[in-house]
Amino acid sequence: MTALNWAQIDTVLFDMDGTVLDLHFDNYFWEEFVPARYGEMNRLTPTQASAFLMSRYASVKGTLDWYCMDFWSDSLAMDIKALKHEVRHKIALRPNALPFVQQLRQNGKQVVLVTNAHPHSLELKMQHTGIAEHFDHRISSHSLQLAKENIGFWPALRAEVEHDPQRTLLIDDSLPVLRRAQAEGIGHLRAIARPDSQRLALAKQEEFIQIDDFAEIMKGLAKQ
Repeated sequence: MTALNWAQIDTVLFDMDGTVLDLHFDNYFWEEFVPARYGEMNRLTPTQASAFLMSRYASVKGTLDWYCMDFWSDSLAMDIKALKHEVRHKIALRPNALPFVQQLRQNGKQVVLVTNAHPHSLELKMQHTGIAEHFDHRISSHSLQLAKENIGFWPALRAEVEHDPQRTLLIDDSLPVLRRAQAEGIGHLRAIARPDSQRLALAKQEEFIQIDDFAEIMKGLAKQ
């Protein structure tokens, strides 16, 4: 893995789901829990409910609606916020996420959580994990009215949180997000190899260097 030159990085932007937090919670919630409840409500078989919801998800993927709890509550006639609270015990940090964030701050880096998650989901996960205080800023893309993979998001973020894009590292599990950040000037980029601990690692790709465990890059930071 190509090492990071930490002397050239002032700000670290973290995605939340699949980067700081295990993506298993979200995959389970949207792919198993919600289809099961939707099927019960609408007298559909598990296969029918899953097929319908996967189609609905795909129709808005990449837009802010895909990440919006209010949109899905209205669209599916379900209380998504309440349902998330039912399974909040599945919310968990990825390995060495908190020690890495703490070490970054100890080294004087600005540390920012930048997520597409709805503000209610962000609040729930911060409350459950207790990690909110470890970030200098916590930004939901809903406040900027753009998803992170949408054109113009990263310049809009600069207006919200002061940082030099060329001296900024973004760590994210989404290739579309990383590509948009690269196109809009973020200088250092890393992907996550295994966002969901219950699934296999993502296929190796040459586009962005992948991180499996944050311990891999903490060593270099300690030597700064």
